Amino acid sequence: MRTLIFTGKGGVGKTSVAASTALRAADMGLRTLIMSTDPAHSLADSLDIDGSLGPEPVKITSHLDALEVSIHHDIESNWGVVREHFAQLMVEQGVEGMLADEMSILPGMEEAFPLIRIKKHRDQGDYDLLVVDCAPTGETLRLLSSPETFKWAMGMLRGAEKFVIKPLLRPMSKLNPSLNKMIAPTEVYEAVDDMFAQMVGVTEILTNPLETSVRLVMNPEKMVIKESQRALTYLSMYGMTVDTVVVNKILPVDKDSGYLNHWKDVQQRYLQDVHHSFNPLPIRHVPYYPEEVVGIEKLRAMGRDVYGDLNPAALVYKESPMDISKAADGSYRVRIKLPFADVSQLDLFQNGDELVVQIGDFRRIMTLPLSLAGLEAGQAEMEDSWLIVPFYAPQGITR
Repeated sequence: MRTLIFTGKGGVGKTSVAASTALRAADMGLRTLIMSTDPAHSLADSLDIDGSLGPEPVKITSHLDALEVSIHHDIESNWGVVREHFAQLMVEQGVEGMLADEMSILPGMEEAFPLIRIKKHRDQGDYDLLVVDCAPTGETLRLLSSPETFKWAMGMLRGAEKFVIKPLLRPMSKLNPSLNKMIAPTEVYEAVDDMFAQMVGVTEILTNPLETSVRLVMNPEKMVIKESQRALTYLSMYGMTVDTVVVNKILPVDKDSGYLNHWKDVQQRYLQDVHHSFNPLPIRHVPYYPEEVVGIEKLRAMGRDVYGDLNPAALVYKESPMDISKAADGSYRVRIKLPFADVSQLDLFQNGDELVVQIGDFRRIMTLPLSLAGLEAGQAEMEDSWLIVPFYAPQGITR
């Protein structure tokens, strides 16, 4: 199953482009599911269907299904017993009911459930293509970084059981039965283990370009282009492959646009910036339509304009955002592609077998391979759009 993740600044027409992609693929015979992860869902409005979409797939056409993720539904289905236990602990400590419910949700949980859905459909093989209509860029980045965050939080839970509850609280509870309230029942840890098992392999799916591609949607506007550049940097940090840039709402150059003629000239200048900035990524142009793109037929027309005769599910560009090479002296070089990275905001440090790269408020923790175990990171530098980090054996040790 191929997965296409659409993201971009709010208001650029991301949902329309995602829906048109899904329809185009379905019309070509691919079993397709489009899934909205944006809390402010607009997919049902874009498709202009009777009724509403819910957390389970709804048939749209013969080859297209659609759903809108419900975080409440996913938490109750997968995490209800755990949340109930921790909420009860919060209440006993004097935390009010609703606040207790919120505090029982682990970091990264809300973002993790849509990714678990991706893995589920991939393992079941019930679709050829999954199109994910994400929230605006910042929310998408949190979504894609959630596997590491959520697994860390679940590891903390398991660590508490192993090092605190079993050796300390359980023996003490025989003398003080009130402590039993703090000890989670077996089904709580079974739920934690089940969630952890579901998260295993999610990162590998997201970072495998043969399975998953991100497509950036933008308008030819300065602020939108800048945000898309930052998104490309951060997506590269997370190991994601961006294979297409879709520039939406382009005014026609061969028609009189009235009072928008000046804006048309501005768009053409910014289109040049887009091509210079995102080269060699494939860039697709989508016109500004005279009517709102709502409903199946108008979305189909957009899909034809975006892809022509191309298969929307095809991988059209692949370049690994990270590679490792070994030098003759036994040292290694880790290359991480960070296009548009602001070097002045770049912070990098090594923590055991982890390499931590931070740009501004975004952080990526990368587990180093065994071949780099025991080596020390040297002075990093930028070469074009690549961050180069050398690794050397500690002084006095040869390899």
